[in-house]
Amino acid sequence: MVITDVLARNAADYGDEVCLVCVNPEMKDKPAVTWRDYELQETNAGEYSRREMTWRIFDDHANRFANLLLSRGIGKGDKVAILLMNCLEWLPIYFGILKAGAIAVPMNYRYTAEEIEYCLKLSESRALVFGPEFVGRVEAVVPKMPGLTPRFFVGADRLTFAESYYDATVDCSAEPPAVALTPEDDAAIYFSSGTTGFPKAILHDHRSILSAAEVEQNHHGQTRDDCFVCIAPLYHTGGKMHWFGSLLSGSKGVLLRGTRPEWILRTISDEKATVVWLLVPWVQDLLVAIDRGDVKLDDYDLSQWRLMHVGAQPVPPSLIHRWLEHFPHHQYDTDYGLTESVGPGCVHLGVENVHKVGAIGIAGYQWETKIVDEAGAPVQPGDIGELAVKGPGVMKCYYNDPAATAATIRDGWLLTGDMARTDEDGFIHLVDRKKDVIITGGENIYPVQVEDFLHRHPAVKDVAVIGLPDERLGEIAAAIVQVKRGQHATEEDILQFCAELPRYKRPRRVIFDQVPRNATGKIDKPGLRRRYNAEGLVQTESEN
Repeated sequence: MVITDVLARNAADYGDEVCLVCVNPEMKDKPAVTWRDYELQETNAGEYSRREMTWRIFDDHANRFANLLLSRGIGKGDKVAILLMNCLEWLPIYFGILKAGAIAVPMNYRYTAEEIEYCLKLSESRALVFGPEFVGRVEAVVPKMPGLTPRFFVGADRLTFAESYYDATVDCSAEPPAVALTPEDDAAIYFSSGTTGFPKAILHDHRSILSAAEVEQNHHGQTRDDCFVCIAPLYHTGGKMHWFGSLLSGSKGVLLRGTRPEWILRTISDEKATVVWLLVPWVQDLLVAIDRGDVKLDDYDLSQWRLMHVGAQPVPPSLIHRWLEHFPHHQYDTDYGLTESVGPGCVHLGVENVHKVGAIGIAGYQWETKIVDEAGAPVQPGDIGELAVKGPGVMKCYYNDPAATAATIRDGWLLTGDMARTDEDGFIHLVDRKKDVIITGGENIYPVQVEDFLHRHPAVKDVAVIGLPDERLGEIAAAIVQVKRGQHATEEDILQFCAELPRYKRPRRVIFDQVPRNATGKIDKPGLRRRYNAEGLVQTESEN
């Protein structure tokens, strides 16, 4: 069985039941795309727009898009990139690509035009599906990639460079395409990055994708009665792989476009949600809003909400203890994973182990773990080493990068790059990252990219970007700036200069100091982290 078989089964067994809802608190407009036979149930409920679809419609439109791709010469083994914000069309498009035997290539919606071009070329994508939010960026890429065709626009406008339109599915058959799929077939490419900041294309097969669904349902016990709220972007393995638990159980999922505490609570209340996956900043914002009285829990029906789980970054134990004071009857879980392990779940705390908050947990369902030294030998319990995992969700390879693949996968074990130790009960605790990646609000910041940008400032002689602990975001990027002799710069100057960067990549703190380098010319980042982390956690304001 492959993951598309699960969708077909749900359409046959639960065809008229609602499977997906998209809630957009800031939009009351009609959908950008409509189809004659696609009867979206849409309502404007006060301040937000709500759209829903059934399992049968979901499967029909996955089939239609698969047949559209096949009619345009896209088939087995071809790569089709997806550049969309979360929307009701996202998952039918993803499954349509898989049903055509093609390889889905989800892309970060924060990518610049340059990053889009790089990742399209790296993955050897033949086709692109994109939404109205990306028109300018895609238009800049098209002249450099004339072979990127077809280009499907998901919107009502007609663009000269789009070439194809997603609403053409209305004229395609809803019958399943005659494409045989096996668990060993390639399914999807997701993007990560190494310490240099250049993305790697991570290839997963159908076996890996299906395993994510099995792991999720095993960990969190989704049944037909559950309802999962997905706030995280679907390009990310985290949100989508957690939703796969709903797919496997045939239960409803809700895509929420927004992270404000009142939106989250209202959606949980209105949709009778039972399971919610949050990032640390969203948990922090909810707690602050509750403590300030900005939201009142009595205004919402939350009685059915049974599980809140967190992942994508280190979780401060104090945060969860505060959460359980407000929600004492909730189950809680910590999810650990990486894109190379098809997302979260290779390690998890377990809802029965809330007393071990602070650990990332134990090996997940169907997974094995070990902590190894530089030679790959297991370390003694309590000693620090690199966490390695092994299971059905380990990536097939870094696409077209055998050297990086060989360095990361050894005898079937995936080296995570995270330094860890086990406690006396066998629970795994993260100690530090082997790489210098900064995780802020669940998103990765690669310091070399920010450093290269800051080196353009005329007053900057040298710069190092490190992560500092933050109660809300997990970490923030701090820039240690060494100013040229005779030059002058203020913190405001540096921050204003960084306004050209995507918001999440901008340093939140600027420190003027010497940038220490060792004898080989490398920046002493461990020393910088030890020095400035001693100042303790800082508190950032909510951006909502």
